Amino acid sequence: MKPSLFTLLMLLLVSCSLSAQLPPFFGQLDQKLPEKADREFQFLAFYYNHGMFTNMYPKNDFLKGQIIGRLYGQNTTTTSDSLRPFFFEQRLLPFFIYQPKLFNGKAILRASFEIDWTWGDVAYGVGGNFGSAPSADQVNIQTQNVELELIPAKGWAVNLGLQRMYDTPYNPYRTFFEQMTTTGYRLMYWGTDGVGITVRHDKDFSHMKLGYYQLYENNVEENDDVTLTEFTYLQNLGWSVDWGGSVYYVRDRANGEGGPSVLGQGLNSILNGYNGTYRFPFGGDPYKADIVWLGTFFGYNSHYMMGPWFANGFVNVNLGNARTYVGGTKNRDISILGVGANLRAGYRYGQTTNDAITVDLLYTSGNKNGISDKKYTGVLTGNMWGTPAGLYISHGGYLLFPHANVVNRYISAITDISNLGYGVAGGTLNLSHDFIPHKVQGKVGTAIAWSNIASPNAGKFMGVEANGKVGYQLGPFMSLELHGAYLWLGDFYDSRTVNGDQPERPVNPFTAFLAFRWLMF
Repeated sequence: MKPSLFTLLMLLLVSCSLSAQLPPFFGQLDQKLPEKADREFQFLAFYYNHGMFTNMYPKNDFLKGQIIGRLYGQNTTTTSDSLRPFFFEQRLLPFFIYQPKLFNGKAILRASFEIDWTWGDVAYGVGGNFGSAPSADQVNIQTQNVELELIPAKGWAVNLGLQRMYDTPYNPYRTFFEQMTTTGYRLMYWGTDGVGITVRHDKDFSHMKLGYYQLYENNVEENDDVTLTEFTYLQNLGWSVDWGGSVYYVRDRANGEGGPSVLGQGLNSILNGYNGTYRFPFGGDPYKADIVWLGTFFGYNSHYMMGPWFANGFVNVNLGNARTYVGGTKNRDISILGVGANLRAGYRYGQTTNDAITVDLLYTSGNKNGISDKKYTGVLTGNMWGTPAGLYISHGGYLLFPHANVVNRYISAITDISNLGYGVAGGTLNLSHDFIPHKVQGKVGTAIAWSNIASPNAGKFMGVEANGKVGYQLGPFMSLELHGAYLWLGDFYDSRTVNGDQPERPVNPFTAFLAFRWLMF
């Protein structure tokens, strides 16, 4: 007993004498570095503010808050040759991350929220997308994510709860958002938040994801839910080439119930008129739908690090059927078969990723005769079950296709790649440049599109857009940007069916805004 105690005392004395001989900053490093590196709680936030000048507005006086969907759609948005809306909007997206030391980094809780408003709208009320009138005091925080990530083994991750539901193979909590908008299906089919469970396996040269999501839970004792199941795999083939594929399956038994507010969700819901998707004319008949998406995608130099050229693309086929019932007896059986394809390619001619020219091409099949022939040959996306649930925002356009710089107003001519079920063929061309590397950026671009099926009593040409941007980097992840765009509408909008029931082609839309953004952490 005594020898061991003596040895312990000697070691203690030696260690004390050694620490006394070290310079003072060694002790400080020993105390401060582990505290900062091993912190359990983290806070991040994205702040966005812009002043908007445009000629687009909703005709319905009740739609003063969040306005989402197709221009001239059932959200009552239109354009004017005399009215010039000018307003300011603000957004804050706070993120909270808790990683307790007790689990040695293998359990992470994440929560993110959203607080939006138009300056000076309302106060002393309850509801999202409002709350900046004098005195404020609005109950307006909205929950985006509350999810738990468990890491049972190296390379494996299990995400449980309300989480990002993105149609890319990458983990959305460990990947830059820009990469997810340019890989896989680029959020065109699924780019929203949903509750469920995903299992991922990420290695150096491959990524695998298996997911199950509950899109709607009606009566828990009845078989009337909407669920989504997915499997996605990506493999690096060498030479900067990635290739992958996926299977998605939606089982819809809700008969149009659920979804956002009173709009419902599903094939026959009012939501389709807002989002620019095809609304199946089922009326009040109950239906059962089983829809599968089979797709493949590729990427070349997706990280822009292996040379000046880069490219990515996909082909995705949706198929299945929808059956309606009257008195418990099947009276219609609609087959579904549509295809979507995309190719994005570019050349980086300078030292930064902003010194590039990029072309982005899109094609989706159209449906000509509704479902009178018991067939639907257009594309289906997540925008039939959420708003917005499919985000095509990385193309560089502003008005013809939707832009990501939004707060309460997410509006464009084509908000869903199905284009009301008519299909679309078109794309964008963008030239960007850093006038001062990583400090002053500029960009000019154009977008053009045709409907694959002509609108009733009108044509196929949807329009052509010109746009531009100048940005100044104020500091790390903080920028000030000036944007502008103008869209010349085509003869597709000569039809009252698609132009908001106007007797003639609407006024061409335009937008200009000054934006401030800051990603803080």
